[in-house]
Order: sequence, then C-alpha cells, then structure tokens
Amino acid sequence: MSETVVGIVVVSHSRALADAAVALAGEMLHGQSVPLEVAAGLDDTTFGTDAAAIAEAVTAADTASAGAGVVVLMDMGSAVLSAELALELVEPDVRERAVLCPAPLVEGLVVASVSAAGGATRAEVAAEAVSGLAGKIAQLGAEQAQAPSEDETPEFPATGSFTVANPHGLHARPASRLASQLRGVDAEVQLRNGTTGSRWVSAVSLSKLATLGVLCGHELQVRARGRQADAAIEQLVELAGRNFDETPGQDAIGGRGVADYPTNEQSVCAVGARRPIGASPGLGIGPAWLPSAHRAPIAVPDQPAETPEVEWQRVEQALEATRGEIEQVRERTAREIGKSDAAIFDAHLALLEDPELVQGARRRIDSGQAAPGAWSAAVVEVHDELAALADPYLRARAADVDAVGEQVLRALLGEEATPVPTIDRDGVLVAADLTPAEAAGLDRNRVAAVVLAYGSPTAHSAILLRALGIPAVVAAGAKVLDIEEGTPLAVDGARGELIVNPDPKTRDGFLDRAAALAKRERQARVRATSAALTSDGVEIPVGANIGSVRDARLASTDGADFAGLVRTEFLFLDREQAPDSEEQEATYREIAAALNGRRITLRTLDVGGDKPLGYLPMPAEANPFLGLRGLRLSLARPELLTEQLLAIVRVAHDAPIDLMFPMVSTLDELFGARRLLDDAIKQVGRGEPAELRVGIMVEVPATALKAAAFVPHVDFFSIGTNDLTQYTLASERGNDAVAALGDPLDPGVLKLIDQVCRASGPGTPVSVCGELAADEQATALLLGLGVDKLSVTPRAVPSVKQAVRGVNRSEARTLATSALAATSADEVRALLPP
Repeated sequence: MSETVVGIVVVSHSRALADAAVALAGEMLHGQSVPLEVAAGLDDTTFGTDAAAIAEAVTAADTASAGAGVVVLMDMGSAVLSAELALELVEPDVRERAVLCPAPLVEGLVVASVSAAGGATRAEVAAEAVSGLAGKIAQLGAEQAQAPSEDETPEFPATGSFTVANPHGLHARPASRLASQLRGVDAEVQLRNGTTGSRWVSAVSLSKLATLGVLCGHELQVRARGRQADAAIEQLVELAGRNFDETPGQDAIGGRGVADYPTNEQSVCAVGARRPIGASPGLGIGPAWLPSAHRAPIAVPDQPAETPEVEWQRVEQALEATRGEIEQVRERTAREIGKSDAAIFDAHLALLEDPELVQGARRRIDSGQAAPGAWSAAVVEVHDELAALADPYLRARAADVDAVGEQVLRALLGEEATPVPTIDRDGVLVAADLTPAEAAGLDRNRVAAVVLAYGSPTAHSAILLRALGIPAVVAAGAKVLDIEEGTPLAVDGARGELIVNPDPKTRDGFLDRAAALAKRERQARVRATSAALTSDGVEIPVGANIGSVRDARLASTDGADFAGLVRTEFLFLDREQAPDSEEQEATYREIAAALNGRRITLRTLDVGGDKPLGYLPMPAEANPFLGLRGLRLSLARPELLTEQLLAIVRVAHDAPIDLMFPMVSTLDELFGARRLLDDAIKQVGRGEPAELRVGIMVEVPATALKAAAFVPHVDFFSIGTNDLTQYTLASERGNDAVAALGDPLDPGVLKLIDQVCRASGPGTPVSVCGELAADEQATALLLGLGVDKLSVTPRAVPSVKQAVRGVNRSEARTLATSALAATSADEVRALLPP
C-alpha cells in the first residue's frame, strides 16, 4: 500500500450494515489495501452513533494515511450530527485533513475505496463517492430516479420577501409564531431561504421551516395561492417586521446566552475521550442516579391495523390528550419558573399541528399501517431531517420532535405520561437526554447536577436547567449511560467538567471548591436581609431587577433593599390591547406590597424597535436598536405614557416610588416626559406625591457624556450597562458574530460610568442595574468608580451583598484608577480580585 493512500471512515447506525458495506467494497479492490476504519452502532447489536468513537476512527485512519487525509462516509440523520461533533474532538491538523462526504454510504464507499486505492487525492476520492449513484441513475433513467420536487407546483400568483432579524434566526418560537399566524387562512403558503437557495417548503410546517436553516440576516421568499393569498403574505411581512413578536433574550436565562457556556478545552472527563459541554453553571457532587434504569423503554407493538378511520381516530385522541398534558406543564412552568421560560412549550404545542408530522402519520395509516407504527415512523422522518441540519441551534430542535413524539406515542398505547425523573436522595441525574417537561419538573433542592449523554446547551431542557439553577453538562457521550448507580460524580457546569469516581485527592479538591462556593452562598443567604456595609463602614444598597409580581416576592425573600428596576413592559406584552391605568395601578400596588414599604423603581414602558407590541403597528426599521424605542416611542404615543403615569402617580401617594424614563438621549425628551407627568399629577388631583422621585436610565453614550446637564432635572441616575455597552462598542448584544466585543469591562464603557458618577455629585445617587452589577468580581470596581447602588436579579442579591462586604472603598478607588488607564477589557479583568 502506498504511504499516501487516503483513509476512509464508515459511520453507520448499524454495525452489521457497516461491516457488510466494507466487505462489499473489499471485493472491488482485488487485493489492494486502503486505510479503512468503522465507527458504527453503539455495540454489535445496538443501533446508534457515538462521536467519540468516530473521532478515534478518524484519528486512526489519518495516521494510517500518512497525511493524505480522510474521507468520512455516513449513512443518514444523526450519523451526520455525530460526525460533525467528532471533528470538533480531534486535533486541529487532523480536522483540516478530514472531509465529511454527503455520498450514499454503500455506493459511495465502493467507488471511494477503488479511487483511494488508485492513489487519488482526498478531494478526488470525495468527488468520486458523491457520483456513486451515477451508474444506477443511468441504468434506470434520470426521470425515474429523481424524486418529485416541491418546486414542481402550479403557479403561485402572490409573492413577497422579508429579512429575518431575530438573533437566533427562525428558531422554534418565531417559527411556531409564523406557522400559527397562517392557520385558518384560506391560502396555501410556501417559503424558501433566498440567501441559501433552499427548496420551497410549507409555511405551516414547523419541522419543514426548521430545515430551511434560516439565520439572522437571511432573506426569506414567500409565495401563496388561494382566496387570501395576498393577505397571507402581508401578514407574514408584518410579522417579520415585528421580529415574530419575540422579545430579546428569550433564549437566554438571566441574560446569559448559549455562547456563555462553551466547551472548555481543559475540561476533565473520565468517560472515554468525550469532553462534555457546560450547559448550566455551578458545582454539584453526589451519587449517580439513572432514571432509565427504572423506566422501561417505550416499544412500538407489531399489531394489525383496523380501518384507517379507526386508526386515525386513535391519533386524534392521542394528540388531544398530549395537548392537555403540555398545556398543564406550560402553566406550571410559568408559575414556578417564569413566563418567558414557559414559552418553550409553545413550540411543542405547534408540533401537534405540524402537517409534516400529522400528514406523515396519516399517509402511513391510509396505506394500511396501525396508528402507533405510523406515528413513530413520521416522527423518525422529521427528526432525521432536523438532526442533519448544519446550524446547532436548529439541529437541537430534533429533541423537541422526539419529546412530543414520545408523548403522543404513549397516549396512543394507553400509557401514562412520561414520569418526571425524581430522586429520593441527593444525587446527580444521568440520562440520555431530558425533555423540557422533565427538566421543568426537577427539584433544584435535591438534584445536585445533571449529566446528559446527548443534548445541546441550546436545547430547551438546558435553558430550563439554567433557569432552575441546576448545574449541568451535556453531550457527554453514550458511555455515561453505562455508569453504575451510586457511582460518585463531580460536575462543574460552567467549565464543562465531569469526573467519574474521582480518586481521593481529586474528590477532596472538588469538594473543597464546592464547599467554599456553598459556604459563600450560605453566608450570603444568612445575611441577605442585613445591610451591605463595605469593610470601611459605607452602606451600599443592593436592589433587585424584577419583571413580575412573583419576582417582587422573590426579591423580598432574597433580601433586596429596594426594587432597582421594575420592567413594566411585562404588563403590555402577550395581549391584544394595552392595559388601562386601573389595571396597571393594581399591579404596581401588588409589587409595592410585596416589597413591604421598600422603594420601587418603575421604569416606564420600554418597547418599540427591537421589542414590538402586536397592537401597536410600527413600520419596519433597518436598525431597531437605533430607532423608535423607549421614551422616544412613549413620546410619539403619549396616550400610552399618560395612562401609565396616572397609575404611577396614584400609587406614589401611598408608596415610595422612583419613576424612571428609559432610553433618554436629550434634555428635550426628559422635559417632554416631565410635562406629561405634571399633567398626570394635575389629573389625579392630590398634588405632587411626597415620595415620588424622578430619574433616567443612562444607556446612550451621549447621555453619559453630558450627565452634568441632566443633574438639575433628575433625582437619580440608573446606568443600564447592557445597552450602554452595545452602543459604546457598536456591538449588538444579540448578534453572536460580534458578541465578544460587547464587554462591559471595556475601558471605554468604564470611562462613561466614571463620567456619570463624577457629574452626579452628592445629591444625585447613581445605581447600576445592568448585568455588570451582578458580576461579583466587578463589585469593587463599580464602587471605586463611585456607584452608590447596585440592582441585580433577585437570586443574585445575597451574593452581591456579600461581595460588597469584602470591599474597602479606598482600595476600590485605586483599582478604578488602574482600570480606567487600561487599554482593553482583558487588562481590566486581570486587575480584578479572584
């Protein structure tokens, strides 16, 4: 064999299939040899693919090829996903020499082997494999071999296009919003991704929409036919202009997106060669618990079918039963975790009406299959289409199809809904994956951590684990399922670290880390209701950012000194018309009561541009972050602001209220808002409330630079570091491509904070309510710059108070001076205490 023969790796769900294909290819080599490795099945009889095994095969084939490279052939569906992940696990130079080839497995392997044995290059071998079907097509005739295309349809008279501006593209929530918008419309509507040149697909199929791979900035083309064709296109274009009614950050918890939980190259995993991916931060240690060991897998019975009508009725009943189950879980999640997190289940409800799933099952039933088998086959087909997508966020939606598919299948078979994994002792939950319903049902007080063999940090289950505060790692590999129950596990969900049965020294080190963290958290919680005094005796109030009455109750329990930011827009979203002043007043009074006399900061409506309201039509904006939003929108629609100010003034007569205007950039804007406030005070007719103070958000660099001009007209400043950072660094916080630039520790941002603090003087307090306020490492820096108050999520209040207690103001000012002289965020971070 030549020292430079290209290596080949065969990836298949079936070991038997792979071995047979290799044997067939060997018959064509006539004694010649090719470096050939097989990564197929989870074992000799179990179907599945393992990225760690594929990575080992690629490395072995590359070594045998002496640098000629490797061509990887895959059978279908998740084999492609596993192969892509495998290339992330191999060394960079090996990755560069490897090619994932889309050729058919059997025919491609035969011609690739012959080509490689003949001395072809890696590119030539891959090209030959792709053309492996040429002979069969020529033999049978092109027309016979080609599958019908959805493009071959009658004429669609109505057409249009729009650009998707959502940060994560057309993912589950906006896609379900799009599909639901068209249900009941008398028109057939199709979409295609004009940016990638995809095929046309049905606009009401959630699964088909996902196959378009629509990312932020992609142009979608739409066509329609039918009585309401023009109206359907108009609705879609308008919906896209509202970003599909999605609010920023809905796929992040606590302001942290998936990008904040990357695989750590230094992570430790004692299970094979797979490095897990950190999906939810925190430390957890305890005995392994495997719910799969206590739950029989669902099996599709081989049973004869009754009439198609009877079988279809079974499916309809199962769909309806599952709908009820999902709605119950959604309601519980909204109540116990949060309303935005509960929206995850909207995509599950949409899948119950997905024509690709439902009609796929119906076609199989009409051809004579029984309902369980027909439904199961339709689920597998849709799952494999999604799992083969290139974008990891869209690929993760295959898990949603599986979750809904299993729920319906259990209902079809008369089984109870899948039980939520629970444990009767503290421990680490180990599973192949979790459905969102299972994740939402976990007890954060008993589950020390979660380890998933598969899954993704973008999966809805991972989002819910982060919301619950349960440490978790995902994509740890199938071998974790072989861990025996009771085996000690240590998990670091931030670093992506999993240690199985650690030796005494490693275990003690991890326990020390976990104990130190737990001790800090306990100490912080014990002292949560006490004032936060710096080591030199200066009190720093620590408040809570809240977005609901429930948040206000949590803030009170967690020791918040005040509510530093009440996002009043929660009252205005997800409804058909704006709340009147009476409804707003009642809610503000509930929040005030929950805080038990502590001051609450009511920010006026902060929507528009990137946060649209369905009942407030607005023209599409090329750059909504620089458009009509915040106070600008309120002044343009004064009737909305007037109703809100009336409610706030009434409550301010009975509770201490800070009224805060968002997105202020000029004095004229502030003056216009204050005139409306004066009108509201007159209309209420009780004079100016004694406990009412008025301030502004500092989010625009120009506002920070001219803070001194605002001082005579405000009672306080509140710095929103999230928006201030993105405007200062021209880095949209929802855009993954530039997210790394948007660091609030950049010296440019710090100088603006310093400018506001210097201008404010002793009578105008300055608070920070952005994410930077919750960064305990940055606490000393903010206090050194002159910040008087901090406001964070309710859960972070105790730990931030504890961080304040460790600050000496004199040392903090020295730190701030050094940070302002730094040239980068990295330099600033190096100055911060560990």
